[in-house]
Amino acid sequence: MKSTGCMFVVSTLLIAFGPVSHATEQIAESPMDPAMMEKMKLLTSPSETHQVLEPLAGTWSYTGQFWMSPNAPAEKMNGKAIHTLIYSGRFLKQEFEGPWMGETFQGLGFTGYDNVKEEYVSTWLDSMSTGIMTVTGQYDPETKTFKLSGANSCPMTGEKARFSRSEWTVVDHDRSTYTSYMKGPDGREYKAMEIEYSRAQ
Repeated sequence: MKSTGCMFVVSTLLIAFGPVSHATEQIAESPMDPAMMEKMKLLTSPSETHQVLEPLAGTWSYTGQFWMSPNAPAEKMNGKAIHTLIYSGRFLKQEFEGPWMGETFQGLGFTGYDNVKEEYVSTWLDSMSTGIMTVTGQYDPETKTFKLSGANSCPMTGEKARFSRSEWTVVDHDRSTYTSYMKGPDGREYKAMEIEYSRAQ
């Protein structure tokens, strides 16, 4: 009976994946349109839109403050951040660690430019939440600022889609600033966090 069961599983897998394998072989044998290949190459390759991420790469120390609500007192923060360009400069990987409200805070983010959507996309997750934050936007070359926004879950208020907006500005080779904004109970926007980065190496 055990042997029969195994044979049934193997037969099922062969039936299920056999046609797919055959179709894949047919596609591989079919020559693709050169124009389509060139377009795909452009859409999957890093360009000058990705190069603007380069000044943010490195090891940084940061100091800052955040506000739990519009009228709450500022809470101080500091720590270390390591920003690494990965996959031939396609993405900036951001790793954070530092004390936060009596605990050790760890965060991980990824920022890149989506050639198809023609916008910057940034994701963030950390040790003090269960949500994954996603924001999108553009880069202003005149001010050297990434301007991103989105709506994400908020453990402080319980909202499933709370508005957030951020600005990340390259001041010079050794400094950058990050500011984020949220909306208070009255629907008005307020500064929720500000961070100053100084290059450590």
